[in-house]
Amino acid sequence: MTQQARSRMARWLLAAFAALLLAACAAPPRAPASPGVQVWTGRLALTVEGQASQSFSAGFELKGAPDNGDLTLYNPIGGTLAVLAWSPGTATLRAGGTQRQFASLEALAREATGAPLPVAALFDWLAGKPTPVEGWEADVAQVAEGRLRARRTAPPPAADLRVVFER
Repeated sequence: MTQQARSRMARWLLAAFAALLLAACAAPPRAPASPGVQVWTGRLALTVEGQASQSFSAGFELKGAPDNGDLTLYNPIGGTLAVLAWSPGTATLRAGGTQRQFASLEALAREATGAPLPVAALFDWLAGKPTPVEGWEADVAQVAEGRLRARRTAPPPAADLRVVFER
C-alpha cells in the first residue's frame, strides 16, 4: 500500500471513529409533555458570588407549574445531571444515582444550586410576568426573544441567573 493510500485510509478511519463517537454521545429524544402542561427548554447559567464564587451552566427542561413540576438539568452532550421534582408536600433531587427528599421546593433548589432560587416565580418570569420576589430583580423585557435575566441582591451571596429558552 502506498503512503498516499495509507494516509487516505487513516483519514477515513478517523472520520468513521469521530462519527461513531458523536453518535454515542447523542442525547435521546425527550418525551413530549402532556397536553396543557407548560414546558420550557434551553440553557441556563447561574453565578453565585461570595467567599467561594460558583458558576454553573446547563441545558434544562422545565415542566409543570409552581406546585407540581420538574426541572431536568443536562450536561453539554445531553446527559442528565440532575432531576428536581416537586408536588404538594414533597420535593426530590435525583443526581449521580442517588435520590434525596426535601421539605420544600426552596430547600431543594438551594441544595441543587448553592443559592436560594425562586423556582415558583421562574414560571411567571418565563411567561413574561415580572412577579416580585424579595431580594430578586427579574428583567423580563426580552422574554419574547427567549431571554431572561434575574439578579439576587439580598441577602448575600449575590446571584445572577441567565436563561435562554424556547417553549
